[in-house]
Amino acid sequence: MIIGMVLFPRLTLLDVAGPYEVFARIPDARVRLAASSLDPIRTDQGMEILPDTPFDEAPQFDVLFVPGGPGQYYRMEDASFLDFLRKQAAGAKWVTSVCTGALLLGAAGLLRGYKATTHWMSMDLLELVGAKPISERVVVDRNRITGAGVTAGIDVALVIAARTAGEDLAREIQLNIEYDPHPPFRSGSPRTADPKLVERVAESRRGFQDKRREQIKKLHHA
Repeated sequence: MIIGMVLFPRLTLLDVAGPYEVFARIPDARVRLAASSLDPIRTDQGMEILPDTPFDEAPQFDVLFVPGGPGQYYRMEDASFLDFLRKQAAGAKWVTSVCTGALLLGAAGLLRGYKATTHWMSMDLLELVGAKPISERVVVDRNRITGAGVTAGIDVALVIAARTAGEDLAREIQLNIEYDPHPPFRSGSPRTADPKLVERVAESRRGFQDKRREQIKKLHHA
């Protein structure tokens, strides 16, 4: 089984690193880090990741995985990037994402008519790309698996492991990586965080979210 994790500048590191830790533990799975070239990819917080598979040499992936991050905005109108997603999705058994990677799937036309989730601040944008927003940690609709923000990538990867290699293995991987979250604060979701905190965080990102919204509206009406 070939799992292709698509990379692009200014992605969020944990969107890739968390799921990679799960994927790499699936027996007989080969994880490919695919990008437009083999140049280092700098994440949104400055760390670099080395791709190992250029798009034009990529084999057909069994699992297509798309992360998110602020760099998503700059790929929404990248024709070659979106064409790569469409080509891979056409032959993949599973088309998956975490965080705003769902917006990239949507921009490629791969979520029309599908239930999906994404980061809480971008949930309202899913309808603009033809998806049906579902506010859950992980949403599975046929062969589409989407995850909420950032840390939900680990959950997505465990669901993929269960679907491709069996639930027993997925449980074993979860135990091996001791994935048993007990965060020190109940502020990891707008459902549990103080409403004033939710508004403050949303306000800090409002300008960028407005740019995302206008971009998607423009693409939708093009």
